[in-house]
Amino acid sequence: MPTDLPDSLRVEHRGPVAVLTLTRPHKRNALDDRTVLGLGDFFRTLDSSIRAVVIAADGDHFCAGLDLSEVTETTTLTGVAHSQMWHRAFAEIESGSVPVISALKGAVVGGGLELAASTHIRIAERSTFYALPEGTRGLFVGGGASVRVPRLIGVARMMDMMLTGRRYDASEGERIGLSQYVVDDGAGLDRAIELAERIATNAVQTNFAVTRILPLIAESNPREGYAMESLMAAIAQGTDDAKSRLNAFLDGRAAKVTEL
Repeated sequence: MPTDLPDSLRVEHRGPVAVLTLTRPHKRNALDDRTVLGLGDFFRTLDSSIRAVVIAADGDHFCAGLDLSEVTETTTLTGVAHSQMWHRAFAEIESGSVPVISALKGAVVGGGLELAASTHIRIAERSTFYALPEGTRGLFVGGGASVRVPRLIGVARMMDMMLTGRRYDASEGERIGLSQYVVDDGAGLDRAIELAERIATNAVQTNFAVTRILPLIAESNPREGYAMESLMAAIAQGTDDAKSRLNAFLDGRAAKVTEL
């Protein structure tokens, strides 16, 4: 695990689950460059013993976006470079080695929504609200929202959020696809850890297929998608781990399907 994380990030180990916490509550966990780079470094150097990660936050808010106090005059080229730095960091989350769950609360705004959208499962406490205020500030999203958020809610809803400043609360966010779960205030982290611990028991090849290959299949044309599915299914079922799990099921030793 990386030992040189910025003081805006804290990591805890819970067996095969790592909990990575944003620790700038005085800034509503707004993201400065050191934090964004720290996020990328953390996931790029993740230890192989970690099977799932939870991203959480201190204080009342998950993340209020870019720390605007750090914004200075930039040229077009430096602006592009800054945006691409966020892209690289969040790609380490989305396309990294393990499933990632975010525990959301309070503000999930601008870059905070971009961070949340790069995770695979999002749990929202009832205090959660979502917004993309860049459009009303003369700006445009730069941390990957124009790619990831429309995949979750559609282009028309994202256009509405940016053109009008519309906010969605936790229940509305779940309904349109910004989260998969809504829980009571204060229960988000425990729920995220519970799911992460369950995910950590999955076969490595299955978690890889779901987080890395399934999105590629979903974005491909049907012919390519079916081919990738066949290949991934054959690779997964041919592993010793899969054969052992299948035998356990056939012998009645596997756990039954239960509600989450």
